[in-house]
Amino acid sequence: MNYAARRALQAVLLVVAVSAISFALASLAPGDYFSEMRLDPRVSAETIAALRAEAGADRLLPVRYVRWAASFARGDFGVSLAYRAPVAPLLWPRMRATLLLTVVATALAWLLAIPLGVWSATQRSGWRNGLWNAAFSILLSVPELLLAILFLAFAARSGLLPAGGMTSPEFAGMGAGAKLGDIVSRLALPAAVLALGMLPVLARHVRAAMIEAMDAPFALAARAQGIPSRRLLFHHVLPAALNPLISLFGFSLGTLLSASLLIEVVMGWPGLGPFFLNAIMARDFPVVLAVIVFSTALLAAGNMAADLLLYRADPRIRFKT
Repeated sequence: MNYAARRALQAVLLVVAVSAISFALASLAPGDYFSEMRLDPRVSAETIAALRAEAGADRLLPVRYVRWAASFARGDFGVSLAYRAPVAPLLWPRMRATLLLTVVATALAWLLAIPLGVWSATQRSGWRNGLWNAAFSILLSVPELLLAILFLAFAARSGLLPAGGMTSPEFAGMGAGAKLGDIVSRLALPAAVLALGMLPVLARHVRAAMIEAMDAPFALAARAQGIPSRRLLFHHVLPAALNPLISLFGFSLGTLLSASLLIEVVMGWPGLGPFFLNAIMARDFPVVLAVIVFSTALLAAGNMAADLLLYRADPRIRFKT
């Protein structure tokens, strides 16, 4: 319990530190949401000054940060300058879409990486090993942006899967099963792009961890005692290789979240990506800060979950703590 409390405290401190640094950098950047208003002759200087005062932009940096942190603690995440409304109601629907995409892509990447990595670890020589290395080297060298464009072109030409959006225009009138099928069909392309982008990295780590465990003294001794290969592989070697893979889980979640923001923009998925890009273009810093802090919190939560799983799986960590 002490270990979990320490990790939770570290995660909270990380989020606070990132929020403070991001707020300072955003405040020190040249220009703000009201800068372009000065170019409009229809807007008077008095109106701009009143809007800046209403938003608190005329106050000192520490005062602005405390005010923003208080609104964040209340759960409204500040007030959007572009929408002139609390950020939270604007953020939650897009956050759910991003979480859905990230969770599905993470699960799909790991479900493919583990069997492929285990299989490739048993094929260390011969043409199968060369084919595996070539295939994953090619996939690793293809940028996710290009992969997204190729998938969109395939969807447009074949018509097999819809591209863009999370639901169809007639979604409200569908039954429960049809609604689920509609979301899944539109989720398939962006989730596949994210999963394939992460798959070579995960599969190579699984392969390396499996090879290291297969060459360990306990595995060699078990093989010498005549334990069947399949039983040795799945009942002894794979559990021994889990430690580095559990640590990799938190990293993969954060990586896929970062990649999903770009893929959402390209593929028209209504998540945090387009929302974040529009906020940057409009210099709507409360929205930008909310997305940054949420992304940091999700990354910290993923790393904490991986550490707790590792703590549960490895008695050596419990002994040290």
